[in-house]
Amino acid sequence: MSSDLAIIAHDISKAFRIYARPEDRLMELASIGRIKRHREFQALRGVNLEVRRGETVGIIGRNGCGKSTLLQIICGILPPTSGEIKTNGRIAALLELGAGFNGEFTGRENVYLNGGILGLTRAEMDSRLEAIFCFADIGDFIDRPVKTYSSGMFVRLAFATAINVDPDILVVDEALSVGDEAFQRKCFARIEQIKQRGSTILFVSHGAQTIVQLCDRAILLDGGEMLIDGAPKAVVHHYQRLAHASPDGAAEIRRRILTAEAESPGQELAGQGPVSPTVISTDTAIAPRPLSSDTTDPAEHFDPDTVSQSASRHEKCGAAIGRTRLLTLSGNEVNVIRRGRRFRFEYEVDFDRNADQVGFGLGLTTLAGLQLAGWAARANRVASIARATRYIASFEFQCSLMPGTYFFTCHVRGTVAGEEQTMDRIADAFMFRVSDDGDRNATGLVEIGIIASASQTDGGV
Repeated sequence: MSSDLAIIAHDISKAFRIYARPEDRLMELASIGRIKRHREFQALRGVNLEVRRGETVGIIGRNGCGKSTLLQIICGILPPTSGEIKTNGRIAALLELGAGFNGEFTGRENVYLNGGILGLTRAEMDSRLEAIFCFADIGDFIDRPVKTYSSGMFVRLAFATAINVDPDILVVDEALSVGDEAFQRKCFARIEQIKQRGSTILFVSHGAQTIVQLCDRAILLDGGEMLIDGAPKAVVHHYQRLAHASPDGAAEIRRRILTAEAESPGQELAGQGPVSPTVISTDTAIAPRPLSSDTTDPAEHFDPDTVSQSASRHEKCGAAIGRTRLLTLSGNEVNVIRRGRRFRFEYEVDFDRNADQVGFGLGLTTLAGLQLAGWAARANRVASIARATRYIASFEFQCSLMPGTYFFTCHVRGTVAGEEQTMDRIADAFMFRVSDDGDRNATGLVEIGIIASASQTDGGV
């Protein structure tokens, strides 16, 4: 195994035996294999994965896709039915609530137990206790059985233990979602520190923005298969399409993704964007078309080369988002703007089915796919819209963005045939730039109108 690799998973498959009744297991054992009284559930199918040292890899997918099973195999908790797994270094894992802890033992005893399992001596754990207890911050509960802990207290202790054993590989499986917000922020700050230190991180989450913000790579699992291994933003696009699709639509999306990957493996890593069957062509109705190039501000204009190449449509159901445009309040169409001014973004929607309680949503994301702001489709709903009707959704906003490139995502949701659903959604439907105004004082992604000052005060050393 190369020293540059932290994890190698080769053709990993995992099947679980499902018995209808407990006695069926006994009867099958008694028959010495002559009678089969179980059915098999294939949790993983031929998964291949390589993770390099220092990489942070996100694993995303719908419930039941095999994410937790894959992590448990990597951690050595479950054996694969077939295939081979190799790891290089000490693994600390924060898996599902309760994994690795004995409920009858106190928190302190479980800390020592976990350290011993990972190969640390009692003396080494003694030197880490203060840091673990300080991070967990559960007070006197540290000397009580963990079966008396709340879920939040349990996660605090489990995470504090995992990060203080100097892991070469840190595995986190959605468990942080049960902690309070302040503790979650503390955890993510520590994960960033571990990442900067050069450790490998495997991170499972349903939070698309967390995957985009935290990870260098992402993989999409569905039905036990690995559909894509690539750039987080592109992988998240495909996950969201699957999550919003009907069963038939999801099957078609899976087929197209697998076909595209077979024909052009690794295209996501090369920055090619979503696979071709779902890319919205730039010559369709959503491509920007300026109404007028007349503008009195040279920092605001329409650039015909600023067009989204990553627009990705989810499955349509009764509506189709069409033309998109960004306007000054005087009506000039632009896609290069400056901060401190108000603008209006619009998109057209054609309805081919009757719909009730229709909402029009908007999302604002960075070039890396991090969601900055938005407007929920559940707000300001239209009570009823008839088929063969066109609507224009309009959103006026103050531009407080720092110079850079940004995207609008358009989203229509309503009730069709008695069922509330996403009628259409186009991620990265519109691309625009905020021009550089020369201000070098403000930093970050959003300008919040800081007025800074410093003055001398009495006292001092």
